[in-house]
Amino acid sequence: MAISQAMCTSFKVEILDGVHAFGSSVIRASEAPDVFKLALYTSSATLGAATTAYTTSDEVSSSGTNYPAGGLTLTVSQVPTSSSTTAYLDFDDLTFPSATLTARGALIYNSTQSDKAVAVLDFGGDKTSTAGNFTIQFPTADASNAILRIA
Repeated sequence: MAISQAMCTSFKVEILDGVHAFGSSVIRASEAPDVFKLALYTSSATLGAATTAYTTSDEVSSSGTNYPAGGLTLTVSQVPTSSSTTAYLDFDDLTFPSATLTARGALIYNSTQSDKAVAVLDFGGDKTSTAGNFTIQFPTADASNAILRIA
């Protein structure tokens, strides 16, 4: 027999499901899933690994663009699962309809948990929509490509 040190794959899935709460400040009043949103940002925004929460600073303007402040709510399309040693989940593609805007990136955040940041998306350059649909297409929901993965 052999013992191999590793983080358990089931634990990774359970983290994404919110089963484990290590901090003393974490309180789960219900078992309902949290609400996750995606907000769009201009090229002036400063977002990255150190981002801790949603901010209105340099968010795409909501004035006359059909873009609501705070962005739109995401729908989980792939509930937390695993493949090999990677846990992952995914969201449905998200469309801002009839939008006139320019965005450089986005922030996925948990609006249920004090707008805590989850992930920053960099579009690699400005993306523009003029009175048309602005769609965020998420990658394939699998262990190698899903938008949220814990390997």
